[in-house]
Amino acid sequence: MRAGTPVRGEGVLESLGQSKEEKVMAKEKEIIGGPVVIGGRTITVSRAVRAGDFVYLTGQVPLVDGAPMTTGTIEDQTRVTLDAIGETLELAGCDYGDVVKSMVWLRDRADFPGFNEVYGVYFPEGPPARSAVVSDLLVDVRIEIEVIVYKPQ
Repeated sequence: MRAGTPVRGEGVLESLGQSKEEKVMAKEKEIIGGPVVIGGRTITVSRAVRAGDFVYLTGQVPLVDGAPMTTGTIEDQTRVTLDAIGETLELAGCDYGDVVKSMVWLRDRADFPGFNEVYGVYFPEGPPARSAVVSDLLVDVRIEIEVIVYKPQ
């Protein structure tokens, strides 16, 4: 049997030789950041959640003074959105280089080239895996971005 291979009846944590305390900590989740407030309403989502070595950020939309950014180009809205993601990453002790997956929703497929140009500035090398779709659920804004981060503790 290879070293580190779980033995029948053992879970992955036991096979890695983790202590009981480490096993308990790996099962807990941590809420990161304060409440999400948009347009004066508190939204029932967490800004981000750490679960083990992963951090999951709620989809971010471009906000200006706590309200949806209804003006500006796709490039402007993408910058504002990615800057907000950067603030949340910092709260979690992470940075853009720790992002392993992003999901992007665009209101109009014609916005993809402008979005992609700005996105490349934030992820110049080793960009994360990414999905992008067009959604008519984006009413007031042109973009929403959600990311998953891998940051071993």
